[in-house]
Amino acid sequence: MQASRQQLGETLEVSSRAGAFEAAQRFNGVWARLGRIAQAAELPTRARERLAKAQRLTTQLLATLTFFFATLPLQIEALVLPPELERALVEQLIPALYLERVAARSTLAEPRHRLRALSRPLLEPLRHGDHPLQALPSAERARLEQVAGECADRFQRSSSGVEGRNGQLALHHQGRHRLSDRKLAALTAVHNYHIRRADGTTAAERFFGRAYETLFTQALQRMPLPPRPARRRPRPHKPPYLMPLAA
Repeated sequence: MQASRQQLGETLEVSSRAGAFEAAQRFNGVWARLGRIAQAAELPTRARERLAKAQRLTTQLLATLTFFFATLPLQIEALVLPPELERALVEQLIPALYLERVAARSTLAEPRHRLRALSRPLLEPLRHGDHPLQALPSAERARLEQVAGECADRFQRSSSGVEGRNGQLALHHQGRHRLSDRKLAALTAVHNYHIRRADGTTAAERFFGRAYETLFTQALQRMPLPPRPARRRPRPHKPPYLMPLAA
């Protein structure tokens, strides 16, 4: 079983490298085509600068893909499942749940139906009675589905969480120009550890998958206690300014 699990990890590593290389080739083709279109349309310099700025994000996108496929085997191996179940999660359940999540966020019917059509062939074999997943207790199947959903969400949160944070900072910059580094650090701490969604979770809990102490408790643990206030000294008595002087 250990050899099969190691083989699965090596397969994921090779697949992630191949997928990143293929994505890089497709990105290069897209940017080259957009460059020719911009040149033929004689776009202004500002428009070309924005296109070049978007192209520079390709490296970060590829790094996100590599990070996701590097952390995925660790989360799956922690479940201690047979190799066939691990492979079903990695190759079928997680991709299907990811496609379902993307389809649910789509506002147009055509891409929503197309994504769900891609997800359906991945999910249907897992629902058959002869599949090893169906032999597990219902509670165990629910736990595996929850972990697979968290893996699918991890790929989205790795970018969406940062984009939401950048958007919030943009609003602060719009109303208050030139925020200091100290102010930015304080806003980041409040965003990650204090602001909660309707389900009661913070951004740090959703990203790392565990609960943290409240921001106020962490501040008490890290900040030194303020010194004792100085003892109030009695003020000397001031005679009236109009007191007559002694003869």
